[in-house]
Amino acid sequence: MADGPSLRVLVGDASRMASQLIAGQLRSSRNPRFETILPVSFTSKAIADEIVKAQPDVAVVSSILQDSSFAGYSLLRTMQSLNLPTRPILLLEDCEHDLVIDAFRSGARGVFSRTESIEQLSKCIHAVHRGQIWASTREMEYILKELVATRPLRIVDANGYNLLSKREEEVVALVADGLTNRQISEQLKLSEHTVKNYLFKVFEKLGISTRVELVLYALSKNHRRDPAVEPVCIEQTTRRQSTALPVVARRIGI
Repeated sequence: MADGPSLRVLVGDASRMASQLIAGQLRSSRNPRFETILPVSFTSKAIADEIVKAQPDVAVVSSILQDSSFAGYSLLRTMQSLNLPTRPILLLEDCEHDLVIDAFRSGARGVFSRTESIEQLSKCIHAVHRGQIWASTREMEYILKELVATRPLRIVDANGYNLLSKREEEVVALVADGLTNRQISEQLKLSEHTVKNYLFKVFEKLGISTRVELVLYALSKNHRRDPAVEPVCIEQTTRRQSTALPVVARRIGI
């Protein structure tokens, strides 16, 4: 039996039967253990209401709900606007480029293809609960290409000076190495509140809004302190082998 409390997971698929099937399979897991929650109905509003009420650790929701074929995206944006602590995973029939990009833009912390197994879904939920981003190699490539193509980062000001101070650069490097705010505060001998303030200032200077973008910026500028830091392995879409991705897949979230 797994140590510690169960993870509380809301399951919101397109129908009650489909949701019950997923929930039942998750409850059979022993490591980690899951406590599942089902909404009263399977519209985006009903699922959002249940998430606000129950505040599960993770919400696994389908892109297709009873209101429409893309209602899951509307649900994600609602969660994002309410700044809920629940971490959402979007179930996709097909992980196409635009669907994946829109999912992460809408606030998803992971995307999961229905072609994958329930064992992989269990790993996905556990990883997202720990603060990681769940995406295959192909999906991460979508994100990287989209970020480069549509959101060029400002690195210097109008006079050509670096936007970040030396201390801010240090914080960015530690974020890229996968450290949490607490670990950064311990290493730099700062309070967690001060680390958060540095991060918010960095976000403002670089014109970004998420920790994911910050990690991508750091990787693109080679701000990693130690290139030999062991990477995180994430399953490839082919499932033939796992691929070592950079620390972009590590602890994400302030």
